[in-house]
Amino acid sequence: MSAPKKLFIKTYGCQMNVYDSERMAEALGGEGYVETKSADDADMILLNTCHIREKAAEKVYSELGRFKGLKAEKPDLKIGVAGCVAQAEGEEIMRRQPLVDLVVGPQSYHRLPEMEAKAREGEKVLDTDFPEEDKFEKLKSRPKAKRGPTAFLTVQEGCDKFCAFCVVPYTRGAEVSRPADRILREAQELVERGVREITLLGQNVNAYHGAGANGDLTLAQLIWELDKIDGLERIRFTTSHPNDMQDDLIEAHGTCAKLMPYLHLPVQAGSDKILKRMNRSHTAESYIRLIERIRAARPDILISGDFIVGFPEETEEDFQATMDLVEEVKYGTAYSFKYSTRPGTPAAERAQVDPAAADDRLQRLQALLGRQQREVQESMVGREVSVLFEKTGRLPGQMVGKSDYLHAVHVADCPREIGELAKVRIVSSGPNSLAGELLR
Repeated sequence: MSAPKKLFIKTYGCQMNVYDSERMAEALGGEGYVETKSADDADMILLNTCHIREKAAEKVYSELGRFKGLKAEKPDLKIGVAGCVAQAEGEEIMRRQPLVDLVVGPQSYHRLPEMEAKAREGEKVLDTDFPEEDKFEKLKSRPKAKRGPTAFLTVQEGCDKFCAFCVVPYTRGAEVSRPADRILREAQELVERGVREITLLGQNVNAYHGAGANGDLTLAQLIWELDKIDGLERIRFTTSHPNDMQDDLIEAHGTCAKLMPYLHLPVQAGSDKILKRMNRSHTAESYIRLIERIRAARPDILISGDFIVGFPEETEEDFQATMDLVEEVKYGTAYSFKYSTRPGTPAAERAQVDPAAADDRLQRLQALLGRQQREVQESMVGREVSVLFEKTGRLPGQMVGKSDYLHAVHVADCPREIGELAKVRIVSSGPNSLAGELLR
């Protein structure tokens, strides 16, 4: 029997890319590949790229440049680029980096085995189509190995919102929802492999409308179907759009015990002028009223958000409106970024904010969000929470897991196994995690 080929995947960006990388590894696993943690001993290198962050494409080219010497040493090494940068710049990648053997977009990675075979024959292979077939159903899976206690599960892809700053509609395509029965089957398989918590993924996950036995299901209806799976203890979902936060999903937060009290609901800005320029289709007021309804359904829910500062034409007054919104909502955690242009998006053509002003605003916003995060974490001290243990800690006898609210929790003197759920009392709060003691 020949030795297995080794596959190195480097994943950039969002949780959906993490999920996609797992599926690409499964697809190539059917062709005799096993994953390795080092590019140096790989027979194939895949960069699964993200186009959201600033200068994403240049970072990919820089990473590829580092493999030039490795390719010279190992002429049979195959190098591929996948993901959203691949979708946006497929032919340009091939032109600028001759060492790349294949480029595959996020909707075509089920074709990787065929592409890999052509690359082995010396072809340069490019596939950035939006195929009609269901890539999830076409994938060949390797034997079902045991999994860790948490997993991502893509239920929806693409976006129809066309926010002025975002490339997702161009790199991931229009909104598509997977049929419910296929999601439920995959979730059941994950649970059988040891998973106890599943995070449902989508670029606009709460727009989910997948086919069910009696018509399309909403995301809330899908969650209630997942709730029936024995052994599945926790359900989460990300990322949501405020305009698709339907009544039944708000209600589910208050009534479905497996749906965790954590919601990532990006607002992006607090100025209605800027929200309109962003094409967000909601106002600051409508967002705040929505948060009030969600908290009425689940008072202890932790709200997370996304913010962009320095968006084209943003004034100091507009920025102050964002600060006012943050003060009113009070976020448990949040992600904030300085606006950076994305070629081909409407906002890229507009008058840009002075970079120094944008830097200053970002620092002020992050200081406020950081203070709110610390206050929320400190409010957890003395409370009892459920923790799902995911790994051993750095100290002897220590275990680390996530609370219902997605806080990292370190527990000393903890005779529990990875994958176990246990009640923990929080005893202290650190910069980015909590410490707890096991309730015996």
